[in-house]
Amino acid sequence: MTPNNIAGMAMLGGLSVIALTDHNTSKNCPAFFEACRRLGIVPIPGMELTTAEDIHMVCLFPTLEAALEFDEFVDKNRMKIKNRPDIFGEQLIMNGDDEVIGKIEDLLIPATDLDIITAAREVFSRGGAAYPAHIEKPASSIIAMLGDIPPEAGFFAAEVKNREKIPELCQNYPILKNMILVTDSDSHELDGLVGEPCELDISADSDSEEDIRRAVVSKLRGECR
Repeated sequence: MTPNNIAGMAMLGGLSVIALTDHNTSKNCPAFFEACRRLGIVPIPGMELTTAEDIHMVCLFPTLEAALEFDEFVDKNRMKIKNRPDIFGEQLIMNGDDEVIGKIEDLLIPATDLDIITAAREVFSRGGAAYPAHIEKPASSIIAMLGDIPPEAGFFAAEVKNREKIPELCQNYPILKNMILVTDSDSHELDGLVGEPCELDISADSDSEEDIRRAVVSKLRGECR
């Protein structure tokens, strides 16, 4: 799952826009941008944040600078437990040539001390889009942890891993009927990137990388319905 391998597999799978959302960090997004740009893929910088409630939340940003600023904020709110590489593997930071330039010494898996509403507001304040991940899963999902999606969180989107469950979910949780339901790979392995892509109708000012990225994030923020 190096930056160039991710970009290469995305190209082979016919994807035009992809996001990197490592757990509780965005430190590999600069290298990810370099790798995607070489292959003509639009990169979106992001993070899969674990909130204080142990809810996974997708965070996407319109610029690399905004993502790295949020990364610094999250880093101050992470539980600092030293990583055990023999159990969890190395947490590597790479450059655009897939060369290791650093390691994250503290384990990234544990929950942060940011509650779901505070975390979402921090993303929104940086121009980003935030939405709960894999909402139908029995663990680390907003429904499993809270029983529903609180409207005060301000979400305009949610991720559903199994598209076949969307009708049932919308029936049981009416708030979803007015939300954009996203299905992505949530891939932790390269072969997981290849599959049926999620299509999102956007209105970009041009076909430039920057405008497409901003249009995607804007759509998931609820600014373009």
